[in-house]
Amino acid sequence: MEAQSYFTERRKYPRVYMELPVDYLLKYDSRVRAGIVIDASETGLLIYSTQNIPIGTKLRIAVLFPMEYELTNFEVFVEIIWKKAVGRMEEGYQYGVKFSQILEEDYSKLRQLLIEKLLSD
Repeated sequence: MEAQSYFTERRKYPRVYMELPVDYLLKYDSRVRAGIVIDASETGLLIYSTQNIPIGTKLRIAVLFPMEYELTNFEVFVEIIWKKAVGRMEEGYQYGVKFSQILEEDYSKLRQLLIEKLLSD
């Protein structure tokens, strides 16, 4: 196998680096928790959190970001599909989450954010 073909991007949608605050709720918990979006695509996010959450957990996530001269957000329901323990400023976890439900309006905000980030890099 050639090295070039091994490292070829196999994702349908590219991941875009961004560090944005994220608030999330566990499905049956009323406490809002915070994390950071590390990167995003049209189908999922990579997030960092200090909470230890099991794979398969469903979350409601709100990602806060600037749009023109104001702050806005998009909300999405996700499922954790993988996790990895990491040491950042403090111990925590990276989570790969896939979207399970997103409103069309929020999907449009996400796409606009991804395009702007791609164009600015």
